[in-house]
Amino acid sequence: MGLRISFELTDRDLTFFRKALRQSREAVKDAEDTEIIEAIQAVLEEIRGSEPLPDFVGKRIPELESLISMLTDDEWQLPAGDRERLLATFVYFADPEDILPDDIPVIGYLDDVIIIELVARELQHVREAYDDFCHFRNEYEKEHGENADAVIRRDRIDRRRQQLHQRMRRRSAQQKKSSLW
Repeated sequence: MGLRISFELTDRDLTFFRKALRQSREAVKDAEDTEIIEAIQAVLEEIRGSEPLPDFVGKRIPELESLISMLTDDEWQLPAGDRERLLATFVYFADPEDILPDDIPVIGYLDDVIIIELVARELQHVREAYDDFCHFRNEYEKEHGENADAVIRRDRIDRRRQQLHQRMRRRSAQQKKSSLW
């Protein structure tokens, strides 16, 4: 039988976590994106090998992998602000000595999970647009296969990406506006 514990993070709490994200990124501001991505992938491999892995952490691994894919997908061209937010998240997650040191049994990754949830919610419209982009690209590949004209493929992919980027900016702006009220 599991135990459900829930708590509410106030705006002040969320501000604290956002500040921690900014500080983690600032600490490695000169690091290359590829270094950060390699570090987070190494941490994920290490976590996967950890047993027993708390379920609340294990359930977030696919989310984290999805965020990495979104960042590393050259055809998606994630906007700079969102890119920086993800890099900050990865730096924070990869740091074993963050707010709660990761080597504390069971709860060591609790702060990391909170950060992932915070960023995933803030990037909800970006994630939805990226999922639609991947679906479009996969369907295009299925329909046209290897015989597709590269120029036409690039144009269609670019056009769809631009449409989805516009949609995610519009939805994010609407969400921001409605949250102010």
